[in-house]
Amino acid sequence: MKFQIFFAFGAVLLLSSCKHELPELIDDSGPCLPGVVYFKNDVLPILQSNCAMSGCHDAKTAREGIRLTDYANVMRAGVVKGSSRESELYKVLIDNNPGDIMPPPPASLTADQIKTIKDWIDQGAKNNACTSCDSSGTVSYSAKIWPIINSGCTGCHGYGKNTQLTSYSDVKVQVDNGKLSGALNHKSGFLPMPQGGAKWTDCQLRMLDRWIADGAPNN
Repeated sequence: MKFQIFFAFGAVLLLSSCKHELPELIDDSGPCLPGVVYFKNDVLPILQSNCAMSGCHDAKTAREGIRLTDYANVMRAGVVKGSSRESELYKVLIDNNPGDIMPPPPASLTADQIKTIKDWIDQGAKNNACTSCDSSGTVSYSAKIWPIINSGCTGCHGYGKNTQLTSYSDVKVQVDNGKLSGALNHKSGFLPMPQGGAKWTDCQLRMLDRWIADGAPNN
């Protein structure tokens, strides 16, 4: 596997260096700017949902020594700031070899998800975040609810899964049976979701609950 070769080389570099770089601090106080890809908002949910799951690249399993659970570990997975074409993390997403491409077939990232990761790397692979949540007024499913579910949930709940979240009708089923709100709000008696990922922010949960209270419209 390409990751194995990369990490063998990376280990030599690490052992030959006495410098330990700490990840830059995240500043999530500013508004989300158009055209900017944010690690915490855009990239990490994709990786947590599609890669950092049990049996793959979560903290416990860490297949091939790779953990895609946080910024520091994602950077160690072969990210060259400013250059997606030199970044192993990106190259394995577009590899044509079924034995090398990640996630392995039949799972795969969408073209938009791959572009998000590419653009983030080319923009400098910053440990950045922003504030884009607004729980006031009418909450739009297509503009506010679905993007969060699509980036952070569909990797584990894709086509053919026991609990599928690939369309509005799938989401509505989980709304009607109470499981979506229960799991995302970490209520007693429900398996906390996203499993292995960060809990939705208070604002995102308020947004979800407001949308559900409005009848969970496909708006």
